[in-house]
Amino acid sequence: MLGFLKQPVVVTAEINVNLVALTVMGLVNRLWALSYPRAVVFDEVYYGQFVSLYMKRIFFVDDSGPPFGHMLLAFGGYLGGFDGNFLWNRIGAEYNMNVPIWSLRLLPALTGALCVPLAYQILVELHFSHCAAFGAALLILFENSLITQSRLMLLESVLIFFILLAILSYLKFYNLQKCSPFTAGWWFWLLLTGVACSCAVGVKYMGLFTYMLLLAIAGVHSWHLIGDQTLSNVSVLCHLLARGLALVVVPVAMYLFFFYVHLTLLYRSGPHDQIMTSAFQASLEGGLARITHGQPLEVAYGSQITLRNVLGKPMPCWLHSHKSTYPIRYENGRGSSHQQQVTCYPFKDVNNWWIVKDPGMQQLVVSNPPRPVRHGHIVQLVHGITTRYLNTHDVAAPLSPHSQEISCYIDYNISMPAQNLWRVEIVNRELDTDVWKTILSEVRFVHVNTSAVLKLSGASLPEWGYRQLEIIGEKLSKGYHQSMLWNVEEHRYGKSQEQKEREVELHSPTQADISKNLSFMARFTELQWKILTLKNEDTEHKYSSSPLDWITMDTNIAYWFHPISGAQIHLIGNVLTWASANVATLVYVCLFLWYLLRRRRKICDIPEDAWRLWVSAGGFCVGGWAVNYLPFFMMEKTLFLYHYLPALTFQILLIPVVLQHLTDHLCRSQLPKNAFSALMVAWFSSIYLVYRTFSPLTYGEPTLSAAELRALRWKDSWDILIRKH
Repeated sequence: MLGFLKQPVVVTAEINVNLVALTVMGLVNRLWALSYPRAVVFDEVYYGQFVSLYMKRIFFVDDSGPPFGHMLLAFGGYLGGFDGNFLWNRIGAEYNMNVPIWSLRLLPALTGALCVPLAYQILVELHFSHCAAFGAALLILFENSLITQSRLMLLESVLIFFILLAILSYLKFYNLQKCSPFTAGWWFWLLLTGVACSCAVGVKYMGLFTYMLLLAIAGVHSWHLIGDQTLSNVSVLCHLLARGLALVVVPVAMYLFFFYVHLTLLYRSGPHDQIMTSAFQASLEGGLARITHGQPLEVAYGSQITLRNVLGKPMPCWLHSHKSTYPIRYENGRGSSHQQQVTCYPFKDVNNWWIVKDPGMQQLVVSNPPRPVRHGHIVQLVHGITTRYLNTHDVAAPLSPHSQEISCYIDYNISMPAQNLWRVEIVNRELDTDVWKTILSEVRFVHVNTSAVLKLSGASLPEWGYRQLEIIGEKLSKGYHQSMLWNVEEHRYGKSQEQKEREVELHSPTQADISKNLSFMARFTELQWKILTLKNEDTEHKYSSSPLDWITMDTNIAYWFHPISGAQIHLIGNVLTWASANVATLVYVCLFLWYLLRRRRKICDIPEDAWRLWVSAGGFCVGGWAVNYLPFFMMEKTLFLYHYLPALTFQILLIPVVLQHLTDHLCRSQLPKNAFSALMVAWFSSIYLVYRTFSPLTYGEPTLSAAELRALRWKDSWDILIRKH
């Protein structure tokens, strides 16, 4: 029984020394003196704010992309014990001892370091030599721009890591497909491809470009699979379902999971609440939730309410009135009704309160039991402070002459009777008998006499309107634009007919936990829509650039400058690597077209296996460069050099692909091969020399003199900062 003890237990392992060495070099290269400089560097001022909000569990919206990347940076802050207390207000501000800057920069640095062995493995999985793979990894290792970006609290290195991981995972899966499909390893790499794609998209929407590329490549491979006559119909169906599960379902589920964690962590009200709907705000702790807690859920006749416009643009605002009237004549000579102004006011104010009145009764209090207002009911809206009725006539609005003026009616004893009946239409109702609900219901108010719809035009009124936003009656309303929709935000049941008592009435004790009525999917949908549609005003930045500037690196970015020593950090790439990448891309495209034309004439210059390898490598490397670069020509946003780094990474991977192809198929005798090898050694040595030359601008030390800085200005378009004594 114990016979197995007679033999020693032996464990054998294969260690790829190349891989280990590259990983160690990458870690040293990226982690060395990571806490320097101990000051806010460029976009750290931007990402740091979100990290602090995560630490304090305060809700925010970032229109630049999904939350996964921010959560990873915040995780670094959590590991370092950061409490979020730091004022991220300017680049160059010194970090206090409360900020664990090493921990905050650790994750980008680790992912940047791991890109080095990933590059090696990708070339190996593409069936290129270990020498070519090692060369690709060294090019990534000594690329100054990638080093700079990965040593700071920024997200580009994290994005590139997940992009490369997705490419590597798919290549490993595809190579296993040929010999051992549906094994544990096959499933692992396939699922990891989907997970890495979702992580790339979750970090920045730029990850979508590589995800789409992989889906296209997987689609081509699946098409070939369908044509494989050796596979049964059931087997083909299983292959397609597995790819659909791993490459579509898993990424979507992961993406939703990122938002679920994001919304779970950020449960407190914050400065970005105002752009969200009232229902979303009420789901957060504090802020509107504190105000609305305990409000009645159902709007009844006699309810006192504030009405918030659902659109929230150009800014969140509430239906408002005040004692001022429209001027008798506008600047352009048109006349008005001279009635009391009705506007949309972007601040909480007592003049935002309205009373829902039954047209058939005089009382302005809620009866017992309350009579709820339902879809289709006719109501009058009475302004709480001035007690005048919301009204509209066939009079042109002040700034929108094709629409009707909205006012509160003043009886001037002229032939203009009140027209103050409004029909309540609940747009998001489930049944035609639905009750109008606080926060949850989105309603339209349709004027009974003219069929005009109460709408926010978005235009700002002149001085006589206190620069508040114009409210109009839209005569021809097709559909349900959000500017026509309103929701009740604050609500209480009116109890007193006396005006003075009404103004100080307290909330009804009736309880309604509105936050529980908003599901995760409702919150996700709203937040996702805000991220996609919320656009900050793009302003011209000193270091912004166009995609044409990136290829030849005609631009740089000064990330940090020490005001005393003159030490500085710049986003500048390895000039020789960038030039070599451009040449390799051009050579690949020319050779590919040449081979393609020759093959059309039935002339095969290279073996079939070499052709397939050439096409496959181009699909990943040239395709990766193209999908991560060309879309920027169609973007109307402020662009920077770092947007090019994912595309550059694919270009760098292409360099050893082209070099090996030239060596294997164009250098046919030993003498040209030896000469080519010597040239490659000199070229790699030059790349290392350029890396060392620019390393003071990559790492921020040692400090260079003014003469040394001028010597590094290899292009007139570069902005190297030189102190004037």
